Amino acid sequence: MRMRKLLSLLLTAVTAGLAGAFVVLFMLPQQTEKAPALNPPQVSRPAIDMPRESGPFSYAQAVASASPSVVNIFTAKITTESQSLRFRDPLLQHLFGNMLPEQTRRRLDTSLGSGVIVSEDGYLLTNHHVIEGADEIKVVLANGKSVSVSIVGSDAESDLAVLKIDTDTPLQAIRIDSSGRQQVGDVVLAIGNPFGVGQTVTMGIISATGRSHLGINTFENFIQTDAAINPGNSGGALVNARGELIGINTAIFSKTGGSHGIGFAIPFDLAEGIMQQLISSGHVVRGWLGIQGQDVTDKLAEAFSLHNSEGILVTGVMEDGPASTAGLRPGDVITRVNSTRIDNSQQLVQLIASQPPGTRLTIGGWRGNEEIQLETISGERPAIE
Repeated sequence: MRMRKLLSLLLTAVTAGLAGAFVVLFMLPQQTEKAPALNPPQVSRPAIDMPRESGPFSYAQAVASASPSVVNIFTAKITTESQSLRFRDPLLQHLFGNMLPEQTRRRLDTSLGSGVIVSEDGYLLTNHHVIEGADEIKVVLANGKSVSVSIVGSDAESDLAVLKIDTDTPLQAIRIDSSGRQQVGDVVLAIGNPFGVGQTVTMGIISATGRSHLGINTFENFIQTDAAINPGNSGGALVNARGELIGINTAIFSKTGGSHGIGFAIPFDLAEGIMQQLISSGHVVRGWLGIQGQDVTDKLAEAFSLHNSEGILVTGVMEDGPASTAGLRPGDVITRVNSTRIDNSQQLVQLIASQPPGTRLTIGGWRGNEEIQLETISGERPAIE
């Protein structure tokens, strides 16, 4: 009996010891090394450095370079109006007859535009329609100073005019883009005086080049841009992102008179040749054939039983002109001049105009189903007032 009690006490002691060891090992806090703080992994990233020369964030430098060369042009036309309407009362006419005085007053019709100084000696390029018929012209420089000008020459068919500034003030001529390689998508800035609010800069891109058949000018080869061009911008500068002149702002396509994102500028490489002729002789000399014509369409070809629908149908021949001397007749079709194929009437006009008067021309085409080849000498294109 006593032995059982001893065994029971021994088992109880062993059980208690094991329980204590369990508590010590698993239930009490463990003494371990301090865990490191939890930090996100460090990812190696390349430094991003965008140098300013890789692409301008601002066009302020281009504007600062070009804007001093852009001027505001204010023109006025003086008209005379009769003020005798109040004397046209039948009773007064009966009483006084023709004894009533005929009074007149002068009215000033003003308009505005822009221009570009293209040489340090004061030559200024603008649009013909800006100064057309003006009795008074006022030019205000970018610094606000008003200067007097004279008209050197004007060309209605290209819508260009050259003025000469008469001042002792030093003038800053605009820098010219001599590359002539404008591309669709190039950033451009239009500088001018829209609505007479003062010199303003708008930005856009070149939307198209070589635009023609718009019916704006006789000779068309426009740069199209979505830079806002509004009334008053005419004659102003279209410059590239470096502030170099690439064109003269001329017209907008709009049904309301405001900018709809379709504006047109005359490329400077075209304007330069006209400017040089205006400076040297006061007018532009162009070649001339003396015909009227229209593009041949499928319907015209069928109606006139033409050989095909290519070339220009001659609809009129000026008497004693170069075409008449060559033997061209209304109804003939011109398909080639010298070695150049003729696709449309605009191309024919520009090709002949680009040849100086006195140039020998070989005209190829059709008279009905008979092929013709005629020789003539180009004349001088009559000036259009």
